[in-house]
Amino acid sequence: MATVSKKRIWGWMAFDWASQPFYTLGLTFIFGPYFAAVAAEYFLNSGMESGAAKAQAQAMWSGGQTVAGLFIAFTAPFIGAFADNSGRKIPWIALFSVLYVLATASLWILQPDGTNLFLVLILFYVGFVAAESALNFINAILPSLGTKDEVGRISGSGAAFGYWGGVVSLAIMLLLFVEQDNGRTIFVGLEPALGLNPDEKEGTRFVGPFIALWFMVSMVPFFLWVRDDPHAGGKRTDIKAVAGDLWATLKSVAQRKSLLNFLVGSMFYRDALNALYAFGGVYAALVLEWSVTQIGVFGVVAAIAAAVTTWIAGLADKRFGPKPVIRVAVWCLILVSVTIIFMSREQLFWVALPIGSTVPDTVFYVCGAVIGGAGGAVYSASRSMMVRHTHPDRPAEAFGLFALSGKATAFLAPAGITLFTWLTGSPQLGFLPVIFLFLLGLVLLWWVKPQGDADEWAVS
Repeated sequence: MATVSKKRIWGWMAFDWASQPFYTLGLTFIFGPYFAAVAAEYFLNSGMESGAAKAQAQAMWSGGQTVAGLFIAFTAPFIGAFADNSGRKIPWIALFSVLYVLATASLWILQPDGTNLFLVLILFYVGFVAAESALNFINAILPSLGTKDEVGRISGSGAAFGYWGGVVSLAIMLLLFVEQDNGRTIFVGLEPALGLNPDEKEGTRFVGPFIALWFMVSMVPFFLWVRDDPHAGGKRTDIKAVAGDLWATLKSVAQRKSLLNFLVGSMFYRDALNALYAFGGVYAALVLEWSVTQIGVFGVVAAIAAAVTTWIAGLADKRFGPKPVIRVAVWCLILVSVTIIFMSREQLFWVALPIGSTVPDTVFYVCGAVIGGAGGAVYSASRSMMVRHTHPDRPAEAFGLFALSGKATAFLAPAGITLFTWLTGSPQLGFLPVIFLFLLGLVLLWWVKPQGDADEWAVS
């Protein structure tokens, strides 16, 4: 493999830095909990009792994630195959970047009284679709950045760099914008910057425009230093040809035992992980009744843990391969899920807690660190494992299949959480399906070859 310039690698890593605030600030720690609190209050004012209003807010959030996940699942492989045939990935990344910026900037319009609630739910998941779709093409560039032994370290370093972006962006939001109940920001006690009105939650609502601006500035190195391979592609790009190539690939998957088990296994454990990301902040808001500020501090802890652990996981990937890294991380996430289910303000597992106890808060901060660290390790090691199963001539299509496996059952965790929350009336017990999915993923990893199909294609 030809030597890859450091600028190209840094440009590739810029995407992780640019997009991570959507997940850290948007999905998990600031906008998600704000949306849940606004939605719960909206349904409470419409006549629902408190528990039902909270459950409806969680179900609404999970429903949006389900629809978005299914859309990604059934478009990603086809778009990836089209990009491989044409040899062009950058235009697709540019298109999804524009959609992402427009959608995230629009999150500003969610008022504290619930005005624009349903419109903003749609806009948020348009941004989610755009971010995930662009990520598929970013991941498809990874195999060209190094040998099979190098991509694990590069993947881990890129993910860690992204998590540091999450830490920095979250710190900026907490210090300068997100208002506490007293109208002041956390730590330094300032009024929200830029003259934003705390009574209208404008500091918190600024998270949308902030995410958009962060992305626009941070993606400059990518578009300056990363280019499509001029020798790639050149095949027919009409719908019939692309569909034919994709169908041939799909049929071949059934004959490749290691790839099939990896795609299906990762489908389950990544779905469960995404549920933890999406509902961790919502859980803190609804069960522990944390403020947005408390959840933000929780986010800083989780993001720092993710940045450090993901970098270490990248080194472990280089030495031991991605499969052991994934296994250890998933077991850590199962432990966290069990803790979440058996914890509330009143008890931890079967031990009653005194009124006003801070034990649940402390335990959940630890859970946040584990979710961040183990989740980052799963993310970087899984795309490293996918590289080991990727034909060098079809990377975008392969990562389209990877997206399909991650999203085809994206409805399982959110729908399972929705169903169990509805059946039990408990946000905690609603997390039971997450554990089942993690365990299924671990079982299927047993049949995944540590080196995938890399030796067959001689990528190194």
